[in-house]
Amino acid sequence: MARVTVIPVVLILSIFQSKTLFSTSLASGQRDVVDALGLQNVLWVTQHEPRVFLSWNNNLTKEETEKYTVKYVLSYKFFNTTRERKERLQKKNKIIYLELHSGFSAKVKTQLFAKETEDIVKEGGWTEFTYKAPPVYIQNLSCIIYNISFFNCTWDIKVEAPEDIQIFFSYRHVRKDFECQRYLKNGRKKNIGCHMEEIYFQPSRKINLNITVRDLRNNSRGLSYYKAFTPQTIEKLNPPVNVSVSLENRSIKIHWKPPPTIGSSSNKCFLYQVKITDRKIVDVTAEKYEYPFHKPANKCSAQVRVKKEVCIRNKIWSEWSEPVFIHDEKTVDVMLLSLTLFCLLIFLGSLLICTCRRYRCLAVITMPVPHPSDNIKTWLAADETHHQKQMSMQMEMHSDVSVGISEENGEENVQ
Repeated sequence: MARVTVIPVVLILSIFQSKTLFSTSLASGQRDVVDALGLQNVLWVTQHEPRVFLSWNNNLTKEETEKYTVKYVLSYKFFNTTRERKERLQKKNKIIYLELHSGFSAKVKTQLFAKETEDIVKEGGWTEFTYKAPPVYIQNLSCIIYNISFFNCTWDIKVEAPEDIQIFFSYRHVRKDFECQRYLKNGRKKNIGCHMEEIYFQPSRKINLNITVRDLRNNSRGLSYYKAFTPQTIEKLNPPVNVSVSLENRSIKIHWKPPPTIGSSSNKCFLYQVKITDRKIVDVTAEKYEYPFHKPANKCSAQVRVKKEVCIRNKIWSEWSEPVFIHDEKTVDVMLLSLTLFCLLIFLGSLLICTCRRYRCLAVITMPVPHPSDNIKTWLAADETHHQKQMSMQMEMHSDVSVGISEENGEENVQ
């Protein structure tokens, strides 16, 4: 059964300490003064784990509530936090989820509005209230869903936690309870996380975590902490798939497809980020991106990552996709031609070397010319001497013939 705690808090303002608060009604042009004590509230709480029902009431009469529109301004802040939550309500209660907080401080004030114009006519002072919950021994609770069906939760144990406690984890989803499949432990064998696989979620139904801290020295009832998540808000998507890049008309064109998800896969649900080498990361809502590249580099890469932003708020980005490289088209043609020629030359050279080795062509080409023997040298010298003698004899004979002819001619001339 629920435990009910009623704590009246009434701030009685005396006539000498109170200030008459009023404002002019724009509709009637007259001042409506309401009893200041009637605007003060009495607060109390009714605790139902893991929720706290905060309620309040005032002393307004039936005529006053019929004449004006009554609204309440509620402001509350959890212990050890700086964020103050503030909202205007027409009902006189509020459900506050403690989660991993050890209490909160709240304050309420009443406001009266003119029914015709909805202008504020009067407001009372603040009525404050403080609620202290049982101690909380864990902190930094973080949960994530990845690969569609993997579920991980981790937490830290506070230093002031008792030595003999152990922490147990379970959750409730779609009216079913699930116990932790495998605990993650620290050096002291304390449970500091839970890993579960093959878990399937309905994206619109919340995951209600139940973390129970028990003292192992006795069997007393442990402290339970509760926290709820919408599955899509803690889902870490896989990187986009089928990423392709091309360079056309001096523009980089990138296309991709969204990854699988446990929730809606509508195009409008995803927010993408595109990262190009040496360029600033840009946000994209479509499944393509085109960037003018007036001075394209010889080589660049593109990567894409994704999260859900529009349909539901999610702060967890996926990992970057594998880099896809792109080259300038002209550079690619020249490089491809050069590489082809180089490979062809290497092939022909290797073929020529193998052929020469097989048929010993190099051995024939590089064979040294032998030196002539001494006999050949002697024969060549003798032949040269003989040749010189013949030449001498021929020259002598030619001289004798010339002289004989001259003498004969001389005799004839004498006769």
